Amino acid sequence: MSDKGEGYSGSSFWQLIIAIPGTILAFTILISLFAYFSNTKETAPADAAKPVAAKSDENIKPLATVEVAKADAGPHADKSGEEVYTAVCAMCHAAGLMNAPKHGDKGQWEPRIAQGYETLIKNATNGIRSMPARGGNPGLTDGEIANAVAHMANAAGASFTPPAPAKPAETVPAAEAAPAAVTEAAPAS
Repeated sequence: MSDKGEGYSGSSFWQLIIAIPGTILAFTILISLFAYFSNTKETAPADAAKPVAAKSDENIKPLATVEVAKADAGPHADKSGEEVYTAVCAMCHAAGLMNAPKHGDKGQWEPRIAQGYETLIKNATNGIRSMPARGGNPGLTDGEIANAVAHMANAAGASFTPPAPAKPAETVPAAEAAPAAVTEAAPAS
């Protein structure tokens, strides 16, 4: 007997190159066809989504909107020199940071006091050397700066009199100027 024709003869390299991708492609086509023909769910037209979106928007809209007028805090009263010093100036002047004259130190304040009250106010308002304008707080009024300068200089031996507080201008209370408006929306059904 001969072994010639019997048994497995093997496959060539090129047969494998064709058979493997072919098998994958055939399997993919079978799955795609099965999915296509087994899909029995009907798709809704695009126009059907619009009423649903409109209903959703109607359900989540607020019931009312509130518009609040800007509140007027009323007339501004200048803070005292001690209040301004404690809130703004003490950070540098209490410790002498950046060569700031220390609060109550007569030796450091004497040459500054000799320049005069108006010059000290101008320097505090506009800033000088390392000191920022208005002590770094742009919300301070000129009267508050004058009060703080008088407080610090007087603690070092000056006898400056801070200006009298200015009378605040007549203002209309916020409730009379523009009351809050409430707009009610139609109730959702």
